[in-house]
Amino acid sequence: MAAKKSAGWAAFPHDAKAFQFAGDALKKAWPKLHAGDCEPYPDAKHAAALLKAAGKAAPKLDADALAAALQDAWRAFHRGDFQQAFEAGEALGPVGASVAVKALGIHATYLVEDEDERLRRHELGGKLAEAAVKALPDEANSHYRHAFALGRYSQGISIAKALKLGIAGKVRASLDTALELAPKHAEAHMALALYHAEIVGKIGAMIGGLTYGAKASEADKHIREALKLTPASPIAHVEHGNLLLLLDARRNEDAAAEAYEKAGKCKPLDAMETLDAAWARAQIED
Repeated sequence: MAAKKSAGWAAFPHDAKAFQFAGDALKKAWPKLHAGDCEPYPDAKHAAALLKAAGKAAPKLDADALAAALQDAWRAFHRGDFQQAFEAGEALGPVGASVAVKALGIHATYLVEDEDERLRRHELGGKLAEAAVKALPDEANSHYRHAFALGRYSQGISIAKALKLGIAGKVRASLDTALELAPKHAEAHMALALYHAEIVGKIGAMIGGLTYGAKASEADKHIREALKLTPASPIAHVEHGNLLLLLDARRNEDAAAEAYEKAGKCKPLDAMETLDAAWARAQIED
């Protein structure tokens, strides 16, 4: 069933019956669900480690209660109840930021039509992730969610403004740290590929290379690594298509369409992948 619509939170517009992951089903499906972001399964052991690392920023819960709360938040995310996932994660402070920022960002990307509201949500995601970076600097996704939120925010403003605000450097630093902590983080590889492609595509190879270290060859390297790590992930093929258009829209039009077609044919594992694949199919139909 689709999630109920709440004020300000458009409902997930597809059937979510296959994405409930009740009880032990979540743990069983976790490796595939999180192949892209390397999020550790929130069992009691991991919850205890988060509580210890976060110190004063940790919620007043024991490890079992935190594990249960995080698992429920992720169940909500995977079934497309993004508001519940966000609110549950946000209530846990920095230890819930990973699910909160992902839910907020995916919902804003696909289901928020108003551009100002979309920007506001990505900005909020960035602030939540900043707090997570301070409290949990050894968690790869503290840094990746920070880059994700800032990157989505920068895509909603002009490239000149984004560069003037220093967003590019912050995104790059967060992605580099995420990949140091989790070298097989496919979504971080995708984001770093887009970082290089956006700068080269919008300000040119020479200035982009000299000022920001952006290179088309690096974009290609990182997207290939992401595709190697998650070949069945719709978003990997979507970002491949996006990258090709950024680098040379005219020359790469057919290759980008082929990438979107591959994304649209992937079998979604959850609500997010359903939205990724639907977006890809819409690019082909336009």
